Amino acid sequence: MIVAVLKGGAVAIYAVALATLAGWLRGPLAEAVAVFAGLMLVVHAIEVPFVLAHLRRHRGSLAASIALNLLFGLLHWVPLKRAAAEAEA
Repeated sequence: MIVAVLKGGAVAIYAVALATLAGWLRGPLAEAVAVFAGLMLVVHAIEVPFVLAHLRRHRGSLAASIALNLLFGLLHWVPLKRAAAEAEA
């Protein structure tokens, strides 16, 4: 449940960032959220090569798994890693 809440928060951050970039929201807080969303994307993009083995365990395509990682980072790949560890045990 906590993962769903955190993923919802990430989606909200990206929604505010997109609204700010579209010009629908203005102000320093909206701009700060947009910068934070950009930083999240950069950090998650840097994360991809390090967790590619876990991303390949996603049921869908690798491209979809990478896209989900760009959006959610460890909220996407840690459950994949845990499921693999449980399957091995």
